[in-house]
Parts: sequence; C-alpha cells; structure tokens
Amino acid sequence: MSNPVDFVELWRGGMLESVHQGHAVVVDEGGEIVHSWGDPHAIVYPRSSAKMLQALPLVESGVADRFGLTSQHLALASASHSAAAIHTDRIQKWMGDLGFGDDAFRCGPNWPMDEAARNAMIKTDATPCRYHNECSGKHCGFLTMTKANGWGPEYENVDHPLQVLIKSTFEEVTGEDSPAWGIDGCSAPNFATSLLGMGRAMAKYACAGSDTRGAAMVRLREAMIAHPELVANDDRACTQLMRAAKGKGAFKTGAEGYFVAILPEQRLGVALKIVDGAQRARDCAIASILCKLGVLDARDPVVKAYRNPDLKNFAGLITGDMRPSSALA
Repeated sequence: MSNPVDFVELWRGGMLESVHQGHAVVVDEGGEIVHSWGDPHAIVYPRSSAKMLQALPLVESGVADRFGLTSQHLALASASHSAAAIHTDRIQKWMGDLGFGDDAFRCGPNWPMDEAARNAMIKTDATPCRYHNECSGKHCGFLTMTKANGWGPEYENVDHPLQVLIKSTFEEVTGEDSPAWGIDGCSAPNFATSLLGMGRAMAKYACAGSDTRGAAMVRLREAMIAHPELVANDDRACTQLMRAAKGKGAFKTGAEGYFVAILPEQRLGVALKIVDGAQRARDCAIASILCKLGVLDARDPVVKAYRNPDLKNFAGLITGDMRPSSALA
C-alpha cells in the first residue's frame, strides 16, 4: 500500500510551517484509475460524501415519485445543510406531508451552522430540534422509505430493512464488499469502502444511462447541481464550488477530510481523503484537483479562497498562505 502524499502546505514568513497529507483518485467510466495520489485502495469511511448513494434506493424504487418528491427534495436528501430557513422550512414541510413530527427523526438535535439562524435562536432562548441537524434531509428520505414500505421506526439500526437495502446498493455501486461499518454523526450506519470504490461510484453517477438505476443517479446528481444552496449553504465549499463550476459537476463533502466529485461532462468520478481530517485541507485539495481537471478556474476568486487563500491574523495582517503541494499544483 502506498503512503499518503503531501497535499496542502501552510507557509509563514517564507517558511513551510505545516503540511496536510492525503489520498485521492480520479476514475473513468470503465472503473479504471486515471490519476491517483497516495493509496487509492485505502479503506476509509466516506461519511456524508455517501449521501447520494444512501438516497439512491429512494429514487430507483419509485418511492420518490409515489410521494411527489421534487429535485429540491432530492438535493436535501443528498445534503449536509446548515439549517438556514431555506433548509428547515422545506424539511418541516416534508415531515408534515409525511405525517411525522420531530421525534420521528433518529438524528440528534444540533445548533444550526447558519450564523443568522443560530444567532436568532440564541437571542430568543430557543432550543435546537432534530430538524436542525445537518443530516435531516437524508433522514427525511429514510422516513419516506419507511412509510412507503411499512417498515419499523428504528431505521437507523444496521439490521433494519432500509439499511440492509442501502448497504447492498452501496456495495453494488462501489463494486466492493464493505468490510466495516461505523455509526455516523447522525446515528445512521456509514459503510466503509476504498477510495477507488467511491471514485468508481462517482464515475457511475457521472456516466449514468437511461436504465432504472442510471435514471435515478442522473436525477440525484442533477438535483445537486440545480440546487447547490440546498446541498450545503451559501458560505460552504459544496455550494460555492458547484456554483464556480457552472454546472460541470456535483460535489459533496464528508466529515474527517472526505470529498467527492461527479463530473458528467468529463465522465469522471473523484474521491479524496485528508489523513488528519482537516476541513481546510480537504477543500483546498478538491479545488486543486478540479482545477487540474479543467472543471474549475484557479483565477476565480471563489476558487482561490479555497485553493490558495491568504492567512491573516486577528489584526487583519497577511501572515502567510495556504497552497496545494507540488503533487496537486
């Protein structure tokens, strides 16, 4: 197995101060590696980067159509949102349409990542609910499946019919048996696979055809591209980089330094993992890889803010910069 490679560097006063390492892979429609850094066979948890895989049974089973789900619903089912009003209003309506209350969610409550929403709650001494959880859109999709099939309410259990179906779908799309699972931050199982497996899955989404599964993949990726603000938020990497790509791809973060990209025009899939889990390095690395692939323009100010930002101290003085390593630059 290959060692991780240097991906992201932090420079101060003309001296290299810190380095983040990682693994990454770019995969074509045949499942073959086009580019790789580090170990493409490293087994890791994709975390929230797997949400469009977890949402796939919802669409290909026909349940999404039975319940009249729109592209906005599908974007939220694939999202790690910030609990801004544009997210929580839609989540609450979805739950109301299902006839469920907040207690039906198996994700825990947490404060909104959206600053305005969080500050408004603090000012009124409000308490966060489960629908504020960044994964509540995915869980709405889960609850839609449980209602459609008459399954029990403990849908977060790994032996629940929903999770059994998600695991089998996940393994089929990645092309690998998952060797392990762990409990994600939202209490649902997260199935491990290799970087190559996730890259292969993203390439399948990029090259999906008109069969039942392919059509479902297209609907999910196009929902993300059409509604980037629902996938994350206006100030988050998923949303800003998808907008900067001008429709050329669907991008999704995952916790602990994971990021994936679906590139339909180039018929490629991308998966990366930062070994130390750093968000800043994850965002810099994916922006750099997408620049190398011609999907993003390194001169775009939005892209530069993730790929090569100035580092400033509390007085606003520029103290250094973050940049991709030579391997990515």
